[in-house]
Amino acid sequence: MRLDRGLAVPGAAVAFVALVLLGRHLAPYDPERPVAGPWSPPSSRLPLGADALGRDVLSRVVSGGARLLTVSLAASAAALLCGVALGLAAGWGAAAVGRVVRWVCDLLLAVPALILALVLAVALPGATAVVVASVLSGAPLTARVVGARCAEVRDSGYVRSAIERGERTPTVLVRELLPAMSGLIAADAGLRLVTALQLATALAVLGLGPQPPAPDWALMLSENLPGASLNPAALLAPAVPLALTAWLLASAARAAGRRMGGVA
Repeated sequence: MRLDRGLAVPGAAVAFVALVLLGRHLAPYDPERPVAGPWSPPSSRLPLGADALGRDVLSRVVSGGARLLTVSLAASAAALLCGVALGLAAGWGAAAVGRVVRWVCDLLLAVPALILALVLAVALPGATAVVVASVLSGAPLTARVVGARCAEVRDSGYVRSAIERGERTPTVLVRELLPAMSGLIAADAGLRLVTALQLATALAVLGLGPQPPAPDWALMLSENLPGASLNPAALLAPAVPLALTAWLLASAARAAGRRMGGVA
């Protein structure tokens, strides 16, 4: 049986996410307890060596992605939902509504996402700051794309037919417009997820996310930087899954969008 290439990347992304979320149960050692000397090099017992406190780097890497991925998924989902709602309002509603939505989006996009997240992190917990910053910085971008597409689709024949049949606006939006934009929305979801992952990583590296001794890929970057010359694996180990997560999930979203006919 031939493997459908259109499903290969999304399938790999789902498997990877499941592996990350279950990582704590797969760790060979307790990721928060020392098992060797500080900065011990890789060995047969510790394939990636130990960190500054002698904790197993492999166990911390295996356990360190669940929180980061959960926060990023929640933040990107919230940004996507708000952006789609705003985009539908701008593209379907009256011209005045569209102008107001575009003005609000332009205002929010004038503030860099990272600066916004740093300001929010002063008053809010790290995870909440990531979600709110992702919504305020990502939803306007989604709204622009969805609004432009909605304005095009609303004049199509099948939408006009639905309106003439007497279908209500919510029904038309859910049954006619959203399916026509599903590919575009799926591709945009990947961008929202990468942005949320970047914000969560930045806050954690700056000490505004999870606190030691919690295993976290981003936190491990700042913890292991001083000993990079003693055990380079302790620094490279969390960087690789971080990059792989961003690439794999963005590629999966793009592949899903291509399969739905929304992107080239």
